[in-house]
Amino acid sequence: MNVKQITVEQAYADLNGAPEVVYIDVRTPGEFDRGHPPGAINVPVVFPDPGTRQMTPNPDFLSVVLKHVPRTTKVIVGCQMGGRSQFAAETMAGSGYADVSNMQGGFGGAKNPMGEVTVPGWAELGYPIETEAPSGVSYEELKRF
Repeated sequence: MNVKQITVEQAYADLNGAPEVVYIDVRTPGEFDRGHPPGAINVPVVFPDPGTRQMTPNPDFLSVVLKHVPRTTKVIVGCQMGGRSQFAAETMAGSGYADVSNMQGGFGGAKNPMGEVTVPGWAELGYPIETEAPSGVSYEELKRF
């Protein structure tokens, strides 16, 4: 599968340089609501299972993405640190998305086992953050339409 790995700086430049680029935030709706890159759409790739306290794949992830983002679109996928977005980007690439990139470092930055930031995230770099999302970008809205 052809998933490009890009830095937060590259993602920021791509999003500002080409309005047709779509940023898919694959974090949970709660994480998305606490802050996300402007213009992002929210389609969680996994959800926490309250019974097992493990993350479980969102069975509707790909169908919701396919309804709203054509396979020919240039897509940047991001999460909190970069792991969930890698899984989502691989899923999309396996479904025929030709230009999908994983944003390493995610929104909050990748950390080592000691909790030290190893790859700065969107928030650490001081890039713009939205906490209010325009109509049509929340997971609940995207899932309905």
